[in-house]
Amino acid sequence: MTEKRPSIKRAVALGYSKYDVNAPKVLAKGQGLTAEKILEIAEEFGVAVYEDGTLLSMFYALDIGEEIPESLYIAAAKVLAFVYRQDKSASEKKAF
Repeated sequence: MTEKRPSIKRAVALGYSKYDVNAPKVLAKGQGLTAEKILEIAEEFGVAVYEDGTLLSMFYALDIGEEIPESLYIAAAKVLAFVYRQDKSASEKKAF
């Protein structure tokens, strides 16, 4: 019987500014402890985390600082829409 190896956690941080005229960029990426740190920082700053293994693999193939290529615009839009909805929901809860 072969022992199953635990999966290594990976994370990619995307960023987009409304002042950028270009596409969102990969701000950070890593696996293991680096991935844990990325997720810890996201939690610390209240940034929503979107979990999708397929999208993670696509974005992980990009270099840090690299803009999202046009072929991944729809995938990036899904992530950014999710984050926007989470931020809006959190803001509305704070208002009450």
